[in-house]
Amino acid sequence: MTLPPLDHVAVLSDDVGIIQHAFESVPNRSTGYCTDDVARGLIVTLARLRLVPNDAHARRLAGVYLAFLHDAQLADGRFHNFMSYERGWLDAVGTHDSCGRAMWALGYGARFAPEPSWRRVCRALLDRALGCVEWLAYERAEAYAMLGLAHAALADAAPGHRAALRLLAERSCARFEATAAESWGWFEEAMTYDNARLPEALLRAAAALGDASFERVGLAALAFLESVVFEDGIFVPIGNDGWYRRGGERARFGQQPLEAAAMVDAELAAHALGGEIARLEAAETAFGWYRGKNVLGLALAQGGGCFDGLERDGLNRNMGAESTLAHLAAAYAMADVRRSALRVAR
Repeated sequence: MTLPPLDHVAVLSDDVGIIQHAFESVPNRSTGYCTDDVARGLIVTLARLRLVPNDAHARRLAGVYLAFLHDAQLADGRFHNFMSYERGWLDAVGTHDSCGRAMWALGYGARFAPEPSWRRVCRALLDRALGCVEWLAYERAEAYAMLGLAHAALADAAPGHRAALRLLAERSCARFEATAAESWGWFEEAMTYDNARLPEALLRAAAALGDASFERVGLAALAFLESVVFEDGIFVPIGNDGWYRRGGERARFGQQPLEAAAMVDAELAAHALGGEIARLEAAETAFGWYRGKNVLGLALAQGGGCFDGLERDGLNRNMGAESTLAHLAAAYAMADVRRSALRVAR
């Protein structure tokens, strides 16, 4: 598999961070920067460095993104989210999701950053961020934080990381048990965005903590999600044009690139625990969504960029940071698992 390049990420990035949105392929500077996308960018560039250690461009961008997160963190451990193009913070404190995503990126960096100094910085920022774990109040924000804490727990087994991870995983399981029923195996009354991150977070927690109860709930939720979004060998994510409420009709359009990336990662997390080939096949199916294996038969990935979504009337041709980074994250995750399979085969 040829790795997609960081070319469009480079177009969107400067010495501050990565511009949020684009008008077609042209950066829309008026939208400024956000911690959400910079956190995604740090994960993607570090993932690329795992595959191509001598990629000087990825190394430079990773350094820029880590510096942004350092500047974004508040004294209480939370993070700003929105910064103007003129480099001024636009909020007193960021969203719950942005704080969770920052923790995810820092935990990933604590485990995989190529520079020892970067790993130390990531651990220090993540340690400070532990103070905002109790503040996190939404399922996805907590799932993002869990993903980072799971990486950190595997990197250094620090008691604080493991305790916070267990706390959040237990909360997630409690939500599932309170909401799930025979015909609705989910954590909430509606399936909205980034859905596969919820079971993935529990599966990553199970791997880091060795807790079978987290694995059981994660696999049950993933099975329900699969029953909704896989149709005749095609990945059909829940669209943002109405979402999917229990007892209602699921939205089929407004399909977002982050859904395919999340599904790839969730299937790979399940495969890492159980080793089933079917998990790899499901991940391939979800990844195929970017390449035209979707309900409209239209490719969203273009070089190193990715269109912003699949609408009823075709493609949303803007190529913003979230979409581009989602595709790259999925591509690098698939490349990593294929590389690992080759090593085993040899």
